[in-house]
Amino acid sequence: MTATPRILHCHSTFAAEGGGARSARLINTFGKGLTHQIVSAEPDRMDARTLIDRRATQVGYPHDFPSLSGRPTPGRLIGIAQALKPYDLILTYNWGAMNVAMAHTVFAQQLGLPPLIHHEGGFNAEEAQELTFSRNWYRRIALGRAHSLVVPSQSLEKIAIDVWKQPRQRVIRIPNGIDTKSFARRPDTGGLRLVKRKGEKWIGTLGDLRAVKQLPLLVAAVADLPDDYHLVIFGDGPEKDAIQSAAVEHEISHRVHIPGAVSDPTEIMGLLDIFAMSSKYEQFPLVMIEAMAAGLPIVAPDVGDIKTMLAEKNREFISVPSGSEALGAMLAEFVRDPDLAKQVGAENREKARKLFDVSRMAKRYGDLYASALGGAWKGPRENGR
Repeated sequence: MTATPRILHCHSTFAAEGGGARSARLINTFGKGLTHQIVSAEPDRMDARTLIDRRATQVGYPHDFPSLSGRPTPGRLIGIAQALKPYDLILTYNWGAMNVAMAHTVFAQQLGLPPLIHHEGGFNAEEAQELTFSRNWYRRIALGRAHSLVVPSQSLEKIAIDVWKQPRQRVIRIPNGIDTKSFARRPDTGGLRLVKRKGEKWIGTLGDLRAVKQLPLLVAAVADLPDDYHLVIFGDGPEKDAIQSAAVEHEISHRVHIPGAVSDPTEIMGLLDIFAMSSKYEQFPLVMIEAMAAGLPIVAPDVGDIKTMLAEKNREFISVPSGSEALGAMLAEFVRDPDLAKQVGAENREKARKLFDVSRMAKRYGDLYASALGGAWKGPRENGR
């Protein structure tokens, strides 16, 4: 092993949210005690690069790494396995990197490959409704030689043990964390293509515009709110037209805005008055912790670990999944009682600071990665970070 351990990150998508954002924050926290190489199953989705502090880290993006996607043919797997040899630790993320885990399991002993830790943060649209037999089976085999499987939520922990048949001692639950202090800053609207006018209130959400987010439901939920309440959806993706069509159908196009994706949520979260989600399926959404840290009241469906994440008083505003009327009723309650909304937001901020700060998360990840590296790295604190 080299003096500075080499870490390979294999992402499904290195987007500036979710697992990509978490990975970037950890890289920044670990500093120059590690070197990092990052590849993605979607090479065009590397937005989280903008979140990495290049002055304090050593990061590269190899262009010649074998494709992570495609059928797991013997030739593809041996090519991936050969590409893993120069590293000291392999980190894989979500289904899009499962071929890397399979290549590692098949060839680890033969090629003397480094340890692999897999991170599972949730599911795409194909598994949002129901887990598929073929993917469950593939995961069981592919994770056979993994050092650990990291999950953020209680529900994913249960799936990993009961469905993917992973040994209980190998499954590590680490709740997501963020730099909670950064969300107390004043928002930076310089690059935003939308102006919040005096008297306007913004109900907002942030993320990829995918079908699993059910964002047309959110449009329906705000339709009957007063005209000074606007819905602002930060993101980009294939559901943009469906959102706009829903706005036309409910005759509120003038107060539904899609200003595009943002690379740094700290720049916009403080502009919102209420944070809202309408997803069909979530696990432990990072963006909700960001909204909590910004002191926002939250309306969301009862999916994944959402209810347990929130402050006690906010749990009254968790709706049945896929119900626009329930979402609308809960939003209307915050609209009618701004003092209640402010109180709930303050309690959310306090819980985020106590339980979901990046320092707690980084310590857990640092300890895990250090154990896999066998003493070659002592973790972020011992390396002066």
